[in-house]
Amino acid sequence: MPTGGVNAPVPVAAEATPAVDPRLIVRQEGIKGYLGEFRRRVSSGELGSLPVIVALIVIWAVFGSLNSSFLSAQNLSNLSQQIVGTGLIAVGVVFVLLLGEIDLSVGSVSGLCAAIFAVLEVTHGVNQWVALLCAVVSGAGVGLVQGFFFAKVGVPAFVVTLAGNLGWNGLMLQVLGASGTVNLSGRDIVSRLYSTIYGQQIAAYGLATVGVALFLGSSLLDSARRRKAGVPSRPVADITLRTVLLAVVAYLAAYTLNQYKGLPLALMVFLIFIVVLEFVLRRTTYGRKVFALGGNIEGARRAGISVPLIRMTVFMICSTMAAVGGLFLAAQIQSASQTSGGGNLLMNAIAAAVIGGTSLFGGRGSTWSALLGALVIGSIQSGMNIEGLSNAIQFMITGAVLLAAVVIDSLARRTQKAAGRA
Repeated sequence: MPTGGVNAPVPVAAEATPAVDPRLIVRQEGIKGYLGEFRRRVSSGELGSLPVIVALIVIWAVFGSLNSSFLSAQNLSNLSQQIVGTGLIAVGVVFVLLLGEIDLSVGSVSGLCAAIFAVLEVTHGVNQWVALLCAVVSGAGVGLVQGFFFAKVGVPAFVVTLAGNLGWNGLMLQVLGASGTVNLSGRDIVSRLYSTIYGQQIAAYGLATVGVALFLGSSLLDSARRRKAGVPSRPVADITLRTVLLAVVAYLAAYTLNQYKGLPLALMVFLIFIVVLEFVLRRTTYGRKVFALGGNIEGARRAGISVPLIRMTVFMICSTMAAVGGLFLAAQIQSASQTSGGGNLLMNAIAAAVIGGTSLFGGRGSTWSALLGALVIGSIQSGMNIEGLSNAIQFMITGAVLLAAVVIDSLARRTQKAAGRA
């Protein structure tokens, strides 16, 4: 009788095995699992901030060995203030780079807005808060104009912002007038924002504590939200380890600042902008749309995202941050002049964003890139100034570091494509 008759046993379907997130397996394997995951991420081109952190350690080790004053509390505290202006501009550049575009006008915009503030407040006696508001709003207006020509008219961003680099510089010269230089009083709001230093030790340690607490709280809330949604979440042990590492860095920085004068207000303002705008990018619908445009513009358009609106607002954010950075740079030298926004400011701002880890190809980056990149560039300049090297050497080394960052970005992107992760 054939085995396939009516009395033959019917095979029972195997029970479905629930999918397991490989990240959970990695964490269950302990240190071995994390090391394996680290090797996998590096081999697949997911480098993150690793290259810039390694570069920063190497730079500090080299200049620290050449001159002990480089790693002194005084020099590091001064460095934390000096990078603020360029770093704030770089934060805005990050937004544009996330779209895969570029803004070549940020230097001129920063100089123009600094000139507007100085002329209104010093020359015409306008209330300093009104002058500050006018300068920042002017920056946003510049971004709206440039964003309109790019998003609505269809002019390439490179051409629009290159024209803006020339045009806004000319307008700055017109605003400054025949004298060409307007000196700040030193008692205005912008100067105080830059020069104020909180000497009480509780200020620096308090900021470190708040930062660590916010990170821990947001991580726990995110983990709880993911568990409630039934998706894999980061375990408490993982969150604790990351919080401890952040606390070590934060409190070490606070200790270093307190060894000199204390916490610079300018640095605190810089960190606030980074945290707020990083929240916008990572935790809001708007931020997800920005990443979507940088990753696949056609897919974003088909998903119903208003591409022109996002593009215009991104350029407005970039120019607004250029205005804020320009005000801090003016406060640093206590004047707005015909050279404001010139020199190597444009290249340093773009280089800071790229060196910090923001991709030139769009879709990948963070506002923290501006801080890391500005630290790298500022450290190179500070170290070479201590060693008495010429500007020519500084430009060449900074250019080499920028090229290395772009090469790493390109190789990482190629590796990700090969691994099917791009």
